[in-house]
Amino acid sequence: MPKRSRGGEKVTIKIPRPLYERIGAIIDGAGYNSVTEFVVHVMRDIATTHTLSEDDTYTAQDLERVKARLRSLGYL
Repeated sequence: MPKRSRGGEKVTIKIPRPLYERIGAIIDGAGYNSVTEFVVHVMRDIATTHTLSEDDTYTAQDLERVKARLRSLGYL
């Protein structure tokens, strides 16, 4: 299981520039101060709705679904 960051420690996550620019256009006027603020909001929302336990295992089919989703989002 990955180590969890404590406090205000931050890391950098790289995303493709076209995705960054598209998110910027989408959130323009939506009350977010930056793309980073929006992405953190979305990731927190996802993280709070998904829980992992030590015995969670993923099938090959699960991994293929994740890869397909990442491809559709422009990450792969």
